[in-house]
Amino acid sequence: MLIKFHSKAAADVMMRVDDAAPLLRAAGKAIGGDFPVLGVFTHDQLPAAIAGLEAAVHASATPMPDDDEIDHRHAKVTLRQRAFPLLDMMHKALDANTDIFWERAHG
Repeated sequence: MLIKFHSKAAADVMMRVDDAAPLLRAAGKAIGGDFPVLGVFTHDQLPAAIAGLEAAVHASATPMPDDDEIDHRHAKVTLRQRAFPLLDMMHKALDANTDIFWERAHG
C-alpha cells in the first residue's frame, strides 16, 4: 500500500506504508498496527516534527563509503535517503505557513 503526502508548498510525495510509518513515528505521530487512512501535520506541529525526524536521521547516520566502493545493485536505502523528500516538504510547508496531509493512495 502507498501513502501520498500533499502540501500546497511542494509536489506530492509517495512512499510505501512500511517506509512511511517509521518516519511518521520519528516525527511524533502515533502510528500503530493499522496505518491511518488520513493524517495531518499542522503548520504548528511542523517544527517539532522536523526536529524529531532530523534527530532520527542523525541517530541512524553511518559514514558513507566513497561512491566507487559501493555496489549500487545491492546498496540499502538509508533512513536519510528515505526521509529526505518528506523533510524537504516539511521545510517548504513551514516556510509557506501551510499544512501537510497524507492519505492512502488509490490505484
